[in-house]
Amino acid sequence: MINSLKILILSIISTLILTGCGTLTPSGSIHDPDGDGDSKGSSSFASKANYGGQKTFVFDPKLHAWAAYDSSGDLINTGRASGGGHFCPDVGRSCKTVVGNFRVLWKKGEDCVSGIYPLETNGGSPMPHCMFFHPKGYAVHGSHQRIIDRNESHGCIRVTPGAAKWLHQNFMSIGTKVIVRPYS
Repeated sequence: MINSLKILILSIISTLILTGCGTLTPSGSIHDPDGDGDSKGSSSFASKANYGGQKTFVFDPKLHAWAAYDSSGDLINTGRASGGGHFCPDVGRSCKTVVGNFRVLWKKGEDCVSGIYPLETNGGSPMPHCMFFHPKGYAVHGSHQRIIDRNESHGCIRVTPGAAKWLHQNFMSIGTKVIVRPYS
C-alpha cells in the first residue's frame, strides 16, 4: 500500500512538472491555446479559487465558458464552451449537461467519435480530444462547429478544437476534477 501511494505521488508530481501547470504567459495573462485572442470567461471567473490543491476544470453553462485552475488555485486558462441544450428535438427531451463535481474517468485522442450521435448513423460525430467525466458518456471535447453563446449539445461540453487539444495534452489527466455549475 505504501509503495503504491509513493508511486502515485511520484506520478502526480511528474505529470505536474511535464504538463507545465503554470501556463500563464510571461506577462501574466491567460494562455490562449487557439491563438485566436478569445479569452471568453477570463473576467467572469475568479483569478484564485480553493479547489483543495487539485487541478480543476470548471464549466459554467450560464456563461458559456470554461476555466482551468492549477493545483495552487490560480486561473491559468479560459475559453468558450457550449453545454447540453434545454431540449433536443431528435431525442424529444432535455439534454442538459449533468451538474455537479466529477473526475476525468478516461480520455481518447483526436480520433474520438460519439457512439450515439447522430442517431440516424448510430454515432460517428467527431469529438476530438475527448475527456469523459461521467459513466453515462458526458465528456469535454473539441467541436468543429462554431462555439456560440448557447447550450446546444446532447450533454457534452464542447470547446474549440485548440482548447480541447490543450486540455487533453497539458491539463486534464485521469482523475482531474471537473465541476459543472448549475444552469440557473
